[in-house]
Amino acid sequence: MALTGKRLRAALLAGTLALAAAVPARAANDAEVKDFLLDNGMEVVVIPDHRAPIVTHMVWYKIGSADEPPGKSGIAHFFEHLMFKATANHAAGEFDRAVSEIGGSNNAFTSYDYTAFHETVAPSALEQMMGFEADRMRNLVLTDDVIKTERDVILEERRSRIDNNPQAVLDEEVDATLWQNQPYRIPVIGWMQEMEQLNRTDAKAFYDSYYRPNNAVLVVAGDVDSDAVKAMAERTYGKVARGPDLPPRIRPVEPEQNTKRTVTLTDARVSVPSFSTQWVVPSYHTAKPGEAEALDLLAEILGGDNRSRLYQQLVVKQGIASEAGASFQGTMLDATNFTVYGAPRGDARLSDVEAAVDAEIARIVKDGVTDDELERAKTRYVRSMIFARDKQDDMANMYGSTLATGGNVKDVEEWPDRIRKITAGEVKAAAARYLVLDHSTTGYLLPQQQAEN
Repeated sequence: MALTGKRLRAALLAGTLALAAAVPARAANDAEVKDFLLDNGMEVVVIPDHRAPIVTHMVWYKIGSADEPPGKSGIAHFFEHLMFKATANHAAGEFDRAVSEIGGSNNAFTSYDYTAFHETVAPSALEQMMGFEADRMRNLVLTDDVIKTERDVILEERRSRIDNNPQAVLDEEVDATLWQNQPYRIPVIGWMQEMEQLNRTDAKAFYDSYYRPNNAVLVVAGDVDSDAVKAMAERTYGKVARGPDLPPRIRPVEPEQNTKRTVTLTDARVSVPSFSTQWVVPSYHTAKPGEAEALDLLAEILGGDNRSRLYQQLVVKQGIASEAGASFQGTMLDATNFTVYGAPRGDARLSDVEAAVDAEIARIVKDGVTDDELERAKTRYVRSMIFARDKQDDMANMYGSTLATGGNVKDVEEWPDRIRKITAGEVKAAAARYLVLDHSTTGYLLPQQQAEN
C-alpha cells in the first residue's frame, strides 16, 4: 500500500499524535521499553503491554520512495508487493494463510522514507511471524512471471487510485511544484512511464541492497516479555546474514523558496472547490531544538480540530467554510511541509475562504497565540497521549517511524516534555519564520463549470 497525498499527510499526522503512546521510558502498563541490537545489526524495540493477549509485530526497512535510483520511481512500493510472493521455503500466499488461520491480520505500507510490514496475532504465534518475516527478508524467488504479474497490479493501482482521482492528481502536481530539488517531489507509487519499465534486474538489485537486517528495525508491542522477544529474534532474524554497510541517507537539499507558486486543476467530477497552501519547513529530524515542536503546536492551534482558530472562525462564526484546518508532517527524514486547507460552504466563494485562512495566519504572525490557547493545545496533546496508549499499533508505529527516520527511543520518550516546554513566543516565531505567503505553494481543485465562469 503506497501512502500518497492526503493519505500520507493523515497517516503522518496520526503518527505525530501517536507519540502520545510514549510516556517517558514506560509503556502503557508501566513496563520499560527495551531497545537492543542483534549481532547482524538489526535494531529491536520491545514495548510490553500486558492488558490483552495480543501482539503487534512490525518490521521497518529504512528504504522508501525518496531513496529510489533515478528513473526507477515506484520500485520501493513495487517491492512491498513482491514481498508477499513465494520464497525458497514457503509458497506464495502461505504467510497470509497462516496469519488468517490463527485469526490475525497483516499488511504493509510504503512511504517516502520507509517500508513497513506488520502482523497482529496472539503472543503464541509471535515466533512464527518472526520466522516468516526473516525468511522473506532474503529468500524471495523473483521470476520474470512474478515480476510481470505484480507490475500489472501496481499499474492498475496507479490508474484506479491516482489517475482517476482528481484530488490525487492535484496532490501529485502540488508535490512536484512544492519540491524543486528534493525527491519528495516524486510520488510514492511512481510515475507511470517508469513503473512500466521496472524489471527483474531492478527488483533483484533493490532487494539485495536494502532488504538486510542491518537496514531494518523490528518493533514488537503487546503481551510479551522483553527477554523472550530477544531470544526469539536471535533464533529467527539473528540467522539472517548482515548485508554490506549502506552509505548515509544524504539527499539533495531543497533550496529556499523565493516565489509564490500555484497549481490549478479543473475537473468535471469535482462538485465543491477546495484549496491547500503548503510551505517547506523543518521536520523533527532536521529542525533546530524546539522548532518542530513549535510547528506541531502551531498546526494544532491554527487548524488541528473543531476547537482550532480556523474551524471556529471560518466554519462556526463566519459560516463560509465546510472545512478548514492545518497539519504538520513532523516524522520525515528530510525537510517536510506545513499545510493549511479549506473548502467553501453554500454560496461562499473559495477566494473568501482562502483570504480568511490567510488572515488568521497573519494574526498569529503579528500578535502570536495566547497563553490559554497554547496551554489548551498542550492539554489536547496530553489527552491524545492517554488515548493512544490504549492502541499498541499506534505505539509500534510511532517507535518504528521515528527510528526509521533518524531518531531513537529517547526521542520518542522525551517528546511530551519537549512539547510542554514550548512558549507562545516560540510558536509566533515559527509562524513568522516559515508561514510566509510569498514563499508558499497553493493548489486549487475546481469544478469545470466554476473554472469556465
